[in-house]
Amino acid sequence: MTDLTPPVAQTRAHSFTTHGIAIDDPYAWLKDPNYPEVDDPDVLAYLEAENAYFEEVMAPHKPLVDRLYDEMKARIKEDESSVPQKDGDWLYWTAYETGGQYRKWWRKPILSGAEGPAAGGADELLLDEPALAEGKEYFRLGAFSISNNARLLAYAIDDSGAERFEVRIKDLETGEHLPEVIPGMLSEIVWTADDSAFLYGLANDQWRTDNARLHRLGTPVADDILLYHEADEGFRVGLGETSARNWIVISTGDHVTSEVRLVPANDPTAEPIVVSPRRVGREYDVDEHDGTLFIHTNDIDPQFRLCTAPIDAPDAWQELIAPSPHFYMTGVECYAKFFVVEGREDGLDRLAIHRYDAPNVAQRIDFPEATYAAGFGDNPEYDMDVLRIGYESMVTPGTVYDYDVATGGLTVLKVQEIPSGYDAAKYRTERLKMAARDGTDVPVSIVYPADHVRGGPLFLYAYGAYGHAIPPGFSTGRLSLLDRGFAYAIAHIRGGDDLGQQWYLDGKLEKRENTFNDFVDVARGLIADGWTSAGKIAIAGRSAGGELMGAVVNSDPELWGAVIADVPFVDVLNTMLDADLPLTPGEWPEWGNPVEDAAAFALIRSYSPYDNVRRQAYPPMFISGGLNDPRVTYWEPAKWAAKLRATKTDNNVLLLKTNMGAGHGGKSGRFESLREAAEEHAFVLWQMGVEG
Repeated sequence: MTDLTPPVAQTRAHSFTTHGIAIDDPYAWLKDPNYPEVDDPDVLAYLEAENAYFEEVMAPHKPLVDRLYDEMKARIKEDESSVPQKDGDWLYWTAYETGGQYRKWWRKPILSGAEGPAAGGADELLLDEPALAEGKEYFRLGAFSISNNARLLAYAIDDSGAERFEVRIKDLETGEHLPEVIPGMLSEIVWTADDSAFLYGLANDQWRTDNARLHRLGTPVADDILLYHEADEGFRVGLGETSARNWIVISTGDHVTSEVRLVPANDPTAEPIVVSPRRVGREYDVDEHDGTLFIHTNDIDPQFRLCTAPIDAPDAWQELIAPSPHFYMTGVECYAKFFVVEGREDGLDRLAIHRYDAPNVAQRIDFPEATYAAGFGDNPEYDMDVLRIGYESMVTPGTVYDYDVATGGLTVLKVQEIPSGYDAAKYRTERLKMAARDGTDVPVSIVYPADHVRGGPLFLYAYGAYGHAIPPGFSTGRLSLLDRGFAYAIAHIRGGDDLGQQWYLDGKLEKRENTFNDFVDVARGLIADGWTSAGKIAIAGRSAGGELMGAVVNSDPELWGAVIADVPFVDVLNTMLDADLPLTPGEWPEWGNPVEDAAAFALIRSYSPYDNVRRQAYPPMFISGGLNDPRVTYWEPAKWAAKLRATKTDNNVLLLKTNMGAGHGGKSGRFESLREAAEEHAFVLWQMGVEG
């Protein structure tokens, strides 16, 4: 608790009726009527008052924040660089400079007859992110696409956090920029085969990419050609290319349905080939090899299968690899001599090589640890014999391998360097199972000090939405908790696809409560097994994981010693009722449509964290938001904090911090984001009574 007086938001009468039920929302005024412009003086005054209170409350803990920040920064190699990778006649890599917040992008030519990553001509600076970010409160590089002839670079930048990017084109031979600039972009950039043009997509007024456009170099942007427009307001358009770069992929879909069009890379205005017309509930994606389409789909099974079809009969799918109850196929990519399949087997990443003449024989790449994260990395060329792979675990720093497809040999190219030192032998990791209340076993990845004494503090993290799995990877920031006696656990709850797409389906729509119950039951299981005790668990989630935080502090507040809710999606009912908001129509398949469906309205109303704040004691809470966030709008955390302050019966600390110049990802720059992590860790240590 604190003796300082927190801000008190005004209440203003506001109510509406839907499906015959009246809803009072006295904090609705915190949504600026001019949004996405936020200039209402009362709104800004409240957010600034909360920020000032945050600074006052945290001021005595600044030495701890500074210590944590220094620890975290000392674990980062300041002049970090990526492993160079060959693409055509060049080696490409990125590198930070000591003290730099942002990367520089480099390449050098591969001289004829030269071998190895060090061979070649002089280094050439492609893009200087630090220079682009100079003087800006926020900076983010989006799309980055080099033309096939390696002469031109098209890239996109966002300097507000609003995720409306500006496209620029650089001539890499002269170092000069072409005159055309494209604002408002939200997509990848794909070059045509002759490099005379590229495809991109614009964000519409609702921040949805509903189009694919062709820009011909040297022509006015106003003359760009609309190649595709998506009429369904819930769908979004994406761009890509097949591995051989001979087809440009225009995809469209929502969270449950997809549709793919192909256009020849050498004739982008040709009539697109629709691979298969959309069918509600069916997802698919496509690659191509030698005139055959490879189609990765969940058409008959949520575990996905692999089909093929000739390019001239793209809807005539024939099964190549059948679905498996134990293997969740997450992706397929074609190369000249083989194709690769990624997925998870009983929740653990599995990578495999398949030959075209024996497609059902898998050459697996095995890893020894009980819980880990692995995936194919940057492999840009179509004809490759050695593949780049990334690997890490909760105790193993990020490791980059080259995998020789012919021999099956793995060669370590790089292990994440931790300048202040790291000894993996000081930590242990396990994969646990905790029984949920309906009998379902929920996997838990946990890491703890080797000399850990059970019963102490534990940090529990989860997400549980959109079929997004949380990999059990490595974190240098986490070490600051482990080294102070914490155990750290990731709950792989339903709503993510950690155990397959059915795991995701079992945590959405009318089964949404499973997500919240799983998290609470994992916590109770960890308590029952002696890992910790009630009140000694710090919990964290961001975005839809912040919704999870809001639900479990309403249902089981006594379990939690501290709560971190970053950009939390907590005003679920109001957001899903507002079809004018950028994301809402596309979100209805995920959450339900309460506008048209009374049952969906009742369901969302039953768990929406903001609508279920009640008179009870709540744990200490740290809530964050971003003024320019187009995903979780700033007023969601603001309304939630205001309502909690007015309703809760305890004296525990509640903080709201709004980044006034950032969006969904918080502050940009690797060190600024570390500062925010240090603040959150300091809050947890303070509230848990752990010495800093």
